[in-house]
Amino acid sequence: MEPSVITLRQYQYDGLPDGFRQLLVDVHADAYADQMDDPFHQRFAWFVDHWSAMDGFSSVVAYDDEEPVGFAYGAPLAPGREWWRSTEFEPNNGYTSTYAVSEVMVRPRWRKQGISGQLHETLLKDRSEDLAVLLVDVTHPKVQNLYESWGYAKVGEQRPFADSPLYAVMVRSLH
Repeated sequence: MEPSVITLRQYQYDGLPDGFRQLLVDVHADAYADQMDDPFHQRFAWFVDHWSAMDGFSSVVAYDDEEPVGFAYGAPLAPGREWWRSTEFEPNNGYTSTYAVSEVMVRPRWRKQGISGQLHETLLKDRSEDLAVLLVDVTHPKVQNLYESWGYAKVGEQRPFADSPLYAVMVRSLH
């Protein structure tokens, strides 16, 4: 089978197309089809609404022809309100700002083709913030290893919601 030709489209807070929310919800439903009975995963649309309403929200969506196959999104965190500050991590080199990568997701049929890396790097390539931060479910060590290969380091653990998994807090310098 020939590898897919994937195109990436970038979207910003003030230019989201009609149907954008549903596109993300549909990709999530496919990516987590085996976990959709979990109330935490059932609230994904709330997370999309929360993040996409943030000033500075940005997203990258991968398409195979016109079929959405994955996405990454996030937003800058307000200075002094960064949720990773509950860890022992003390940034150096004049840290002043953080971009939170909220989601990097690829539908099962398109996994293991490097699409998640393309989405992630495109999402971060023009960011002006000093740090990128994200959460990884601690029961997924392969995913944590992947992020480490992209320059992230685990700086602590956190459970942001009572019904959420325990996450590794991972931080990467952007400059």
